[in-house]
Amino acid sequence: MHISNHLHLSYCTNIHPGETWEEVLKSLKEYLPTLKKNLSPNQPFGIGLRLSDLASRELAEQQSLADFQEWLTKNGLYVYTMNGFPYGGFHKQVVKDQVHKPDWTTHDRLEYTKRLAGILAVLLPAGMEGGISTSPLSYKPWHHSQDQTDAVLSAATENLLELVVFLLQLKHKTGKTIHVDLEPEPDGLLENSDEVIHYFNDWLLAKGIDKLTQANLLNSTKAREAIVAHIQVCYDVCHFALAYENPSEAFLKFSSAGIRVGKVQLSAALKVKVPTDTYGKAVLREKLLPFAESTYLHQVVAQHPDGSLSHYTDLALALAVIQKTEAREWRIHFHVPVFTDSYNGLQSTREDVQQVLALLEKERITNHLEVETYTWDVLPDGLKTDLAHSIRRELEWVIETINEKQDAKDGRH
Repeated sequence: MHISNHLHLSYCTNIHPGETWEEVLKSLKEYLPTLKKNLSPNQPFGIGLRLSDLASRELAEQQSLADFQEWLTKNGLYVYTMNGFPYGGFHKQVVKDQVHKPDWTTHDRLEYTKRLAGILAVLLPAGMEGGISTSPLSYKPWHHSQDQTDAVLSAATENLLELVVFLLQLKHKTGKTIHVDLEPEPDGLLENSDEVIHYFNDWLLAKGIDKLTQANLLNSTKAREAIVAHIQVCYDVCHFALAYENPSEAFLKFSSAGIRVGKVQLSAALKVKVPTDTYGKAVLREKLLPFAESTYLHQVVAQHPDGSLSHYTDLALALAVIQKTEAREWRIHFHVPVFTDSYNGLQSTREDVQQVLALLEKERITNHLEVETYTWDVLPDGLKTDLAHSIRRELEWVIETINEKQDAKDGRH
C-alpha cells in the first residue's frame, strides 16, 4: 500500500509455502483480499511477490500472466517488488546453505532473474519503478581462497552486466524501470556495507563501465548511471543488525559511494545477552534450543567485551560451545516478528527497525518497504499464532510506528 508520501509497504509472500504457480496463487487469494480490506480499504494494496523458478516459468505463460493481472486489478492489488533470492524450495524441507544455489556465477540464476523482471514489467503499474531482491552473489564458506573468491566475483559480474543490458532493453521496450537489489546477509559473499562498496567499486563499476563503453552501448557517464540504476542494494534490517552496522552510518556510506537502496526489508534478528556464569549460560542454552531448527541457516554473530565479532555458521554450532564463549552478546539470524521485542524472555534487534523507519521519515532512502518475517512455521510453539493475524499485526505495527514518527516530526501529540 502507498504510505507516507513515496513509500510503498507490503509483506513478502515467501512466508507462504508453495513452489508451483497454482500453490502461490491459492495463498494470494486466501490472504491478500482480506488484508487489503482491513489495512487499505480505500486504496490499492501492494504485494511483495515471491516466485520460485518453477512458478515463474508457469506464470510467464501469456494466459496465466493475463489472468493474474486481471485478478490483481479486480481486487485492487498491485505488485511493485519481488523476492528473487530463493530459487527453489523454501518451506517444509532442509534449505540451509542451498538457498544460495544456483549462485550468480550460473546461467540459471541469470535467466531466472530475467524472467522475474519480464513478469514484473508486465504487472508493475505505470509510473512506478519495480525491484527484485536477489542473493549476495554466492555463499562465502564455499570458497576457501582469494583466487576462488575472485573467480566467483568475476563470473558473477559478467552475469550481472548481462542483466543490466537486458534491463536497459526492457526499459526501452516497456517504459518500466526494474532494478535488481543485491541482499547482503550473514556468510553471504557480500555480508556488510564495506563488502558491497568494494564489490561495486572494484568489480561491478570497474569492469562494467569498460564493457558497456567498449561495446559502444553507452559513454562512461551513462554506463555508470545505468549500472547503479539497475543494480542496487536490498537493505534487510535483520542482516545489517547482525553485522552490527548502525543504520544511519550504513545508508550514508552507500549514498557517498553512489550506491542506491532499492528496497528495505523490515525484519528483526534474535538478540541475547550472554551470562558470564555457568548456570546462566545453561539456562540461555535451553531457551535457545527451540530456535535451532533444521530448515534454515541461523548464523550467530557474537560480540566480545572489546567490541570484536566472531561468527558461527549455525546456531547449533554456537550452542555446542556456549559454556566456553567469552562473548557478551549474540545476535542470531532468525527472523522474529517485529510487532514485539520479547520472545520467551529473549530479545530482538527491533530497535534497528525503529531507527530505519525514523530515517525514512527524514530522507528519501528508498521507495520500497517489505516486511520479511518468513519463519512463522518454524517459530517455537509458544510464539506461533494465526498466520493472517500475524501478518496483519506486523504491517499494523509498521504503519503505527511510521505515523508516530510523523506526528512527532509535525509536533502533533
